[in-house]
Amino acid sequence: MAKYIFITGGVVSGLGKGIAAASIGLILKSRGYKVVNQKFDPYLNIDPGTMNPYQHGEVFVTDDGAETDLDLGHYERFTDASLSQSSNTTAGRVYLAVLNKEREGGFHGGTVQVIPNITEEILRRMMLSTEETKADVIITEIGGTVGDIESLPFMEAIRQMKYKVGEENCCYIHLTLVPYMKKSQELKTKPTQHSVKELQELGIQPDIIMLRTEEPIDTATRERLASFCNVDTSHVIQNLTARSIYEVPLQMENEGLGNAVCETLSLKNTTPDLAEWQKMVDKFNNPKRKVTIALVGKYVELHDAYLSVAESLVHGGIHNEADVTIDWIGSETLPDDKAALARLKAADGIILPGGFGGRGIEGMVYAAKYARTHKVPYFGICLGMQIQVIEYARNVLGLKDANSSEMDKSTSDPVIDLMPDQNGKILGGTLRLGKYECKIKPGTLAEKAYGAKTIWERHRHRYEFNNAYRDELAKAGLIISGVNPERDLVEICEAPDHPWMVGVQFHPEFKSRPNRAGPLFREFIKAACDYSVKNKTQK
Repeated sequence: MAKYIFITGGVVSGLGKGIAAASIGLILKSRGYKVVNQKFDPYLNIDPGTMNPYQHGEVFVTDDGAETDLDLGHYERFTDASLSQSSNTTAGRVYLAVLNKEREGGFHGGTVQVIPNITEEILRRMMLSTEETKADVIITEIGGTVGDIESLPFMEAIRQMKYKVGEENCCYIHLTLVPYMKKSQELKTKPTQHSVKELQELGIQPDIIMLRTEEPIDTATRERLASFCNVDTSHVIQNLTARSIYEVPLQMENEGLGNAVCETLSLKNTTPDLAEWQKMVDKFNNPKRKVTIALVGKYVELHDAYLSVAESLVHGGIHNEADVTIDWIGSETLPDDKAALARLKAADGIILPGGFGGRGIEGMVYAAKYARTHKVPYFGICLGMQIQVIEYARNVLGLKDANSSEMDKSTSDPVIDLMPDQNGKILGGTLRLGKYECKIKPGTLAEKAYGAKTIWERHRHRYEFNNAYRDELAKAGLIISGVNPERDLVEICEAPDHPWMVGVQFHPEFKSRPNRAGPLFREFIKAACDYSVKNKTQK
């Protein structure tokens, strides 16, 4: 019988439920259990695919092409799992399924209600991962905070789960804020008390309380909260702000979270093996060099819009024992803003991540040209590869009007163009999504990075390298180093006579891990380290 862990949040949003859920997954995996994480979001969108990056942050893509919440990235990076369509469910998806069933006569003319119809659909989806993965433990994060109106059906569903699978197979973990009043030097427990009380009023008694705090929590405070919240003192877990998110599982294990979960679920509490993770954290905390990477993007005001890219750069740094500083440069500021230009020129490497729409494109083209002409390590991802191709077509091939038809529908040279099978389709869920094959050309930077002739990487895009210009660009020197064999689509481009300039149509950041950096991020950071040393030597 599978065990179920439910993680709720209280007081305020942004406490790090996703990191907590991922940490629990790693802690249980280190004890030999097969775990699967999933998230249920209360918003009515079908998925985050069409949501504004400034509002929602990054859209994380799974192997099977699901557009999901960014927390799934944390789950995969911590547990090294490959999640799926069933790993992220929104209220919109739940309601749509129920209403479609009603339209099809599935309820035989009966009244459709939140209880039981919506809650039953939620419960069905919560248990899908059990059927698909045969996992020992299913960890479910409930988005939002206790008290949100839109979250109530999900709270009712997890309340019912205990009676479906048995109390001994359910563990409720509540993450709350314990604010610190600096002036009086006091930790305040009332917000947690009220949050737990609200959860109890919904019929859910938490088994474990996690306390998000900036200051250590003393024994007396733990005991007071344990008494009020009806939990054992050993089940009051301090979640102290860490230097890095990758330290959180180690802190949680030291706090006794693994013991508390195993006790609640009657799981055999074997000795955890976190040695590899500890070694990775030690490397992160003790770098031997420093590099600065200029991330030139459209949404740099919200760093979460590029969360997996940023984390993958950190992974590359860990592998190379380098402290990676990301300089977030808005593409619209280039090249006119002198301060932004100076920051670009000071960087040891330049990365252009994905994005949609025409805003800031010319600034990206400038950054790509600067990287190519000044031999600065360059990594283009999705839109970043397309920008690399546009810049090369304009300034090497001489096609001055070269552009993407996404940015300029009237361009005479659409070196990047709409995929033929995307014409006339609606926006949501119609991108080229998920895992696709790529054949790598021997002797290229890509082959050196991957050490393989065939790779599989995840995609999220609609526009492609236009094969009508492929021969011209190749004759002008552009190296086509990776191709999808099924549709003959260009996947990887490299610049000739350059130490490291690689653009990829896919999103390698989705498969990078802190203890196993994505191959291209590993090599990009290595190239940046080499560039930094060379520059210092020359100076």
